[in-house]
Amino acid sequence: MSKVLTETFLTALVAGGLLAGVPLLLAALGESISERAGVLNIGLEGMMLLGGYVGFSGALYSGFTWVGFAAGIGAGMFVAVFMAVLCVRLGLDQIVVGIALTLAAEGLTSLLHGAILTERPRLGAVELVTIPGLSGIPVLGRSVFSQHLVVYLTLGLVIFTWWLFRSTNAGLNLRAAGDKPSALDAAGVSVVATRTWAVLATGALGGLGGAYLAIVGAGTFEPFMTNGAGFIAIVIAMLARARPFWVVVGALLIGMSLQLQTALQVASIDVPIDVVNMLPFLAVIVVLLLFGRRAYLPAALGLPYVRGSR
Repeated sequence: MSKVLTETFLTALVAGGLLAGVPLLLAALGESISERAGVLNIGLEGMMLLGGYVGFSGALYSGFTWVGFAAGIGAGMFVAVFMAVLCVRLGLDQIVVGIALTLAAEGLTSLLHGAILTERPRLGAVELVTIPGLSGIPVLGRSVFSQHLVVYLTLGLVIFTWWLFRSTNAGLNLRAAGDKPSALDAAGVSVVATRTWAVLATGALGGLGGAYLAIVGAGTFEPFMTNGAGFIAIVIAMLARARPFWVVVGALLIGMSLQLQTALQVASIDVPIDVVNMLPFLAVIVVLLLFGRRAYLPAALGLPYVRGSR
């Protein structure tokens, strides 16, 4: 493979990895917050899917992509409200409720898509923000430093979440809600309130990830277009052990494996499409086998909490 072809392949791989990895990063970052507070948010897939549909529709009918992103955040939080009420406040099983919410979101978005978006509309190309000087760097310049503004904001959210976990009382409350909720209750801090805002934050980030996938990644919406991204994000969050920067690494690696087919086509390398489509899930299985025992699982993860209990 020539130098020019190699550079083209790497540029396409990194750029595609970012395109596919940002929705995973947003969702996994939100899941890290939720899991740290003791809530296993299996409904993340549904939050992403509804965020994608509502976000795309908002951008399509308003003509402004930022309206779509805001609508996607609202849609994700709408699903998260049900998760918070049913699981955090009423103490129902988090896995059962999460699966039900995902199935409901899949059915609702498929129904609305067939009834409203009958002409399969598409959005135009989004505006990219190019960083002067850095955009000229080989490979990384065109792939990393010429992205939509949401990508840079997402990296800012990673830094903010790292600071939140390490240096704030809110971060300590989150950890206590997940590891020892009775101690948080004894300290006079509401476990229900802490877990509720954590779930809502997960919904907001999951909805934004779905909206980014539809608006920037695909430029359209198709039923089931998340294709398991929410569940992959849950795995990334667990393996990252509540460390936001490792969430970035995991999301980008999975994102590049998702976009490997496109990069191989650029390099004129013929690989069966079924093999390429299997790689992201194979990568998740391998990582789970190698590092699954090191996953961070709070002691009270998935367990409802009744105030005053010990």
